[in-house]
Amino acid sequence: MLSAVILGGLIGLEREFSNHAAGFRTHILVCLGSATIMLLSMYGFSDFVNEPNVRIDPARLAAQVISGIGFLGAGAILRNGSVISGLTTAASVWVVAAIGLCIGSGFIYAALFATLLVLASLLLLNKWEKHLMRHRRYRDMTVKTLDYPGVIGKIASIFDEHGIQIINISCMSDVKISNEHEGKSVIELTFNLKVRDQRKWIAAIDQMKSLDAVLWTESDNIVLPHSAMRAERIG
Repeated sequence: MLSAVILGGLIGLEREFSNHAAGFRTHILVCLGSATIMLLSMYGFSDFVNEPNVRIDPARLAAQVISGIGFLGAGAILRNGSVISGLTTAASVWVVAAIGLCIGSGFIYAALFATLLVLASLLLLNKWEKHLMRHRRYRDMTVKTLDYPGVIGKIASIFDEHGIQIINISCMSDVKISNEHEGKSVIELTFNLKVRDQRKWIAAIDQMKSLDAVLWTESDNIVLPHSAMRAERIG
């Protein structure tokens, strides 16, 4: 059980330092609980082993852990428009449950090796993934804008001018806004875009700042206020 606390805690620390919903204590509890259930499954029913009419399946409780942990992982997954976050944390909770089962069944070396691989994927591959993401072609952008006539067409023309292809667009109306825009109709547009040139992508964002109707844009979790928002604040 102490091994479950240590190995689960190591993975949980990485998630805690990365400011994710399921962190240090959650991963410890999942790993410890899984190990306890596996110990119960293997040794808790030893009194019935010699019973002629009783058949014991040690894998049955373990299977319920793997399927049941999905409900806990679902709590770590968040969706904001077309952007989904928390999948890695949910996966780490799931694999910590598997590590706990290994510990409970006596496969300490397998659990230790799995923990090292998980930490490597969360720490080392995370940096490599960020490097690759700088050069990715597909991006999501959220634009909050005043609902002026032709504003969507103007935004689309900016993308087209810079060779950015719109893959998908969704619109949400009656968006809540701050007091300075109270009484005005505001919409939130979410674009899924194919970007061929990163310099043109930056140029398109800069050009969008000049649109009077656009309040702010968000891409890669970076929010940029635009001219309409600044004008209201100055006024």
